[in-house]
Amino acid sequence: MEELISELVDKMKGSLINIRRDIHCFPEIGWTEFRTSSLIADSLSELGFEVKIGREIIVPESRMGVPDEKTIEEAKERALSFGANSYWLEKMEDGLTGVVGIWDTGRIGPTLAFRFDIDALEIAEDKGLNHVPWNRGFHSKVEGYMHACGHDGHIAIGLGTAQLISKIKEKLSGKIKLIFQPAEEGARGARAMVDSRVLDDVNYFFSGHIGVTATKQNQLVCGVTDFFASTKFDLELEGVQAHAALVPHEGRNALLAASTITLQLYAISRHGLGDSRINVGVIQGGEGRNIIPAHAKLKFETRGTTNEVDQYMKNESMRIIQSVAQLYGIKEHTEVVGRSIIADCDADLAKLVYDIGSKVKQTSEIVISQPFLASEDVTYMMKEVQKNGGMATYLLFGTELAAGHHNCAFDFNEKTIAYAVEVYGNLLVHLAR
Repeated sequence: MEELISELVDKMKGSLINIRRDIHCFPEIGWTEFRTSSLIADSLSELGFEVKIGREIIVPESRMGVPDEKTIEEAKERALSFGANSYWLEKMEDGLTGVVGIWDTGRIGPTLAFRFDIDALEIAEDKGLNHVPWNRGFHSKVEGYMHACGHDGHIAIGLGTAQLISKIKEKLSGKIKLIFQPAEEGARGARAMVDSRVLDDVNYFFSGHIGVTATKQNQLVCGVTDFFASTKFDLELEGVQAHAALVPHEGRNALLAASTITLQLYAISRHGLGDSRINVGVIQGGEGRNIIPAHAKLKFETRGTTNEVDQYMKNESMRIIQSVAQLYGIKEHTEVVGRSIIADCDADLAKLVYDIGSKVKQTSEIVISQPFLASEDVTYMMKEVQKNGGMATYLLFGTELAAGHHNCAFDFNEKTIAYAVEVYGNLLVHLAR
């Protein structure tokens, strides 16, 4: 079977790269992935999958960090101009993006689930000639957005896995679910899919990522440790405007408060029971050079190697915000707009991936486990499957990187897409039998 899988995937290589490049051209941020989800739904439907979308797989009230109505409507119009299928767009309503494709073989067997994240980032893509997407004409067509984390590759892996399932369907048993999750960036999307109960019957759950800490081409990491729990915050500060020369004493400086908060957030004492991170990614404020600024915004995040450490960072952050607001005599409004937790990969399932991955000819190096050292809201899905008695693991597919994740010059070796499909294909024929 390994040879058959390898032959079938080899014939797909060109189409998989084309899928990735098409998705790369039209990046969409969390809860606005209208064109992306439309393309995925079209592809799955054509292959014979049962397609679920919108309220069938997402609980609207469980979403976090949903963009405002204007942003969503603009994204929907842009998606239509880029060729999105209006049939699917109607089902996505106000950003209920994401798709689940279900293949029921009609034969008794386990339920397998494979999850792929689909959103892009608010980053302006590098326009240098050394940047391959720009040089070869498949760079972002949406100013200020790009796929800078490999999710375009993950979508291609997911649709490649779907193609493979349709070709080897007679050799499979049980049920297979391909879960294309929106809003992974900012840890906003997984929980809303978990709450729809789409994972309730899953026996084996797989997800993975291109690169991260796996940077050797065709290296396979079968499970990870050290997921960071994380909390994402939006903070708004409201002070009082005043003339900067005549009556500065009558003002309440929101921008100065934002600056103080930023400095004090970075000064939070480390926790003795685990590593932590904090980052202020956005600070905005002010009205003019001669006006005491009355408004400021911060976007920041905390992380911890345990849920308790992240909660400590969250508590300390809130204490600082409230204290500084009182110090400067301003109002503050803090909203949690994203959250992820920690999860453990099942050792037995990682060992199975190791045994199967070792037989894939393209594997250059195989590692049973290594640290992830970042956050992923897929942990909610992993925990849910494990709670229901199933097993879960998270793979890393090694790739050469042109620049690091979340960098404007990010790019990966496209050979990684076919390699990942081959690994998933071999897992399928071993477990779904």
